[in-house]
Amino acid sequence: MRRQPLVAAPLTRRGFLAAGALGAALVACGRPTTATPPSGPSATAAITAGEAARPHTGKTVTAQLTAGSADVDLGGVRAHTLAYNAQLPGPLIRANVGDDIAVTVENDLDHPSSTHWHGIALRNDMDGAAPATPDIAPGANFTYRFSSPYPGTYWAHPHTGLGTDYGLYLPVIIDDPAEPGRYDAEWIVMLDDWTSGVGSSPQEIFDGLRSKGMGGMGSMTGMGGMGPMGGMGSMPGMGGVGASDLLGGDAGDVNYPYYLVNGRIPAAASTFTAKPGQRVRIRIINAAADTAFRFALAGHRMTVTHTDGFPVVPTEVDAVLLGMGERYDVVVTAGDGVFPLVASAEGKNAVARALLSTAAGSGPGADYRPPELSRLVGTVDTFTATPEVQLPARTDLDLHARLSGGMMQYDWMINGRPYDQTVPLTVDRGQHATLTFANASMMWHPMHLHGHTFQVIKADGSPGPRKDTVIVKPMQTVAVKLVADNPGIWMLHCHNGYHMDAGMMTTLDYTG
Repeated sequence: MRRQPLVAAPLTRRGFLAAGALGAALVACGRPTTATPPSGPSATAAITAGEAARPHTGKTVTAQLTAGSADVDLGGVRAHTLAYNAQLPGPLIRANVGDDIAVTVENDLDHPSSTHWHGIALRNDMDGAAPATPDIAPGANFTYRFSSPYPGTYWAHPHTGLGTDYGLYLPVIIDDPAEPGRYDAEWIVMLDDWTSGVGSSPQEIFDGLRSKGMGGMGSMTGMGGMGPMGGMGSMPGMGGVGASDLLGGDAGDVNYPYYLVNGRIPAAASTFTAKPGQRVRIRIINAAADTAFRFALAGHRMTVTHTDGFPVVPTEVDAVLLGMGERYDVVVTAGDGVFPLVASAEGKNAVARALLSTAAGSGPGADYRPPELSRLVGTVDTFTATPEVQLPARTDLDLHARLSGGMMQYDWMINGRPYDQTVPLTVDRGQHATLTFANASMMWHPMHLHGHTFQVIKADGSPGPRKDTVIVKPMQTVAVKLVADNPGIWMLHCHNGYHMDAGMMTTLDYTG
């Protein structure tokens, strides 16, 4: 990636999280914006024309989702949370490229909600994020109708308030029938950090992060005499988060009670069964709100084949790093035995875990960390898009997103403004733009653009992978190329759920 040092900003360090009573109540934060929804005949015509240009098979895939409260079993630990169809993760939605997808979402919550189709370059009015798509009122329903022009590993989640830190998420797989099936089995793996119903609620965590004067006080570990709470260091979310070399500094803002693979805690890991020698395609999705994961399968090397849905030149690694919102597809040849799949929470001294079983027996303990985690770790710099999905080198327009803010006031911004004061980035249909993320903060940010994919530009100017979410390290820049081929108003934001809700979001608006 193109990375250049920035002028040093005042150092802001980890604050502490003020804990409140346990609970799972979500408060949907209002986010006014200067942007307005696409409207009028010309905007409607442009969106309709964009949809007509996508491939269409004539087949329709339907699904029903209900967003509501649920009691879920995390593996001997029960949590009262929010989920789709009362299950964690929610039900898989699967279609082919060009299929019409019709998903009716019933909102049984006590606040407005939405369902955003993360990574899919779909029509703007079905994106599931206001203002392009209206939120769904309590007791109401909405049917999202769209098609996907590209195959890949995607997922869905709300785009209201702190919905990213509950159980409202599900995998979405778009298949290409023409793609050669170079694997014998498929394993969909969703990673998550978990507090809902078992620790401080996301709203309590967010309120603690936003409390003025809280920053700079360091970890609460060992601080007793705090009234009825006693030593606050043991409470979920209260301890200091460590550093990560892969992320360029502090790894996150929140320590969680649990880290999950497919809704299960490490002590009660789910098991995927295969046969020795089979080639297994693992689709990895990071659905966490504040946690990057370093992912490895004990006793195996992995061949990375795709990131964020798009193919890369096949590359062998021992582990791979995923920021929030990122997806990687890998292929492994299954060994003979029981092997832990381990996702280490960067900087948080904890793991999520599942098992690959090809023989009788049991794997090592729940806290086992395979040596692969400390060997060759694939990051975005490691991979290159295959030639057929690379974007043209042409640039008609330069766009800039300066990322700033800090822990002291917990004020995260793009181009010096929080979302309620944002000045949108603008583009005309058909333009080829270079978008440069310049991180002037001391925290890393996984930046996600709705409705488009972009191509990362490596430090030497060569093409990197094709993605929709990219990690931007502290005090560094990342440049990406995109083609303005999907009219509308599109969100551009950090996929740390707390940074986004604190203001690190803007829009990319089509003006012509």
